[in-house]
Amino acid sequence: MDKMVAMIGLDTSHTVEFTKLMQHPEHKVVDGMRVAKALRFPSVFQSEEGQDSRQAELEAMGVTMAATIEDAVDGVDAIFLEINDPALHLPYFEKIVGLGKPVFIDKPLAASVAEGRRIQKLAEAAGTPTWSSSSLRFIPSLVEAKQKITVPFTAHTFGALGTAAVGSDLVWYGVHAVEMLVASLGVGACGVRALKDKHGVTLLVEYPDDRRGLVECLRGLYKYGGRLQSKEDLAFFDSSTGSPYSSLMGALRDFVIDSLIPVPLAEALEVMVILEAGEQAVTSGNVVKF
Repeated sequence: MDKMVAMIGLDTSHTVEFTKLMQHPEHKVVDGMRVAKALRFPSVFQSEEGQDSRQAELEAMGVTMAATIEDAVDGVDAIFLEINDPALHLPYFEKIVGLGKPVFIDKPLAASVAEGRRIQKLAEAAGTPTWSSSSLRFIPSLVEAKQKITVPFTAHTFGALGTAAVGSDLVWYGVHAVEMLVASLGVGACGVRALKDKHGVTLLVEYPDDRRGLVECLRGLYKYGGRLQSKEDLAFFDSSTGSPYSSLMGALRDFVIDSLIPVPLAEALEVMVILEAGEQAVTSGNVVKF
């Protein structure tokens, strides 16, 4: 029997796209789970007309729209917080963390490091399996590059920098490029330098063992990729080689059905620390240490 999922939020296109990958006859890539319910609410990241359109698509795939958060999570096996506005992640997580149902929080984990740490503490206290990630860490060629360069000395990643309706552009959209960096180099960064110009924001991420990461968040260039390099070899990767959405859906299936957490919250917090330090470095013009 399929595991039932509740989708919270219609202000991101992911709500519809992920549902298609679970249950649309022409797009389905995984078995064993399906979206049963969804909840919408006003958001500055999507108009009501846009949410109407997404609701219609969801209902055509058999999803029931819930009137309240309590109704949305009643009777389901897992909860996906698909909310474009990161400032709403903590408030909605607080409403569901005590239910004991596994929770996926779509990128970024939160609007700030402090809110991300609060989510981690709540999840640990309640014993609620929780993880958060951008799909970009699942680029197939990045996975292959990590297998080839198992101990990279440096990593360079690049991705788009969109304009957030509210809050930080870097936190909201730079998360994709930073996620690829953390997927490549792991946790342990100790400082960030930043350069902002008309093309976007570039981050130089320092590590205590002299490793380094370079992250380019670029305006108007919606491609993603980079390179991993050791002192002996290197490997390139980019988002044109396979769908990261499909790979993410495989990880979500493993999470919902087999209780496997593919990305520890410590890594999601590392992403937040780098993003927030990058924002501070842009503002101050100084190196931000942590």
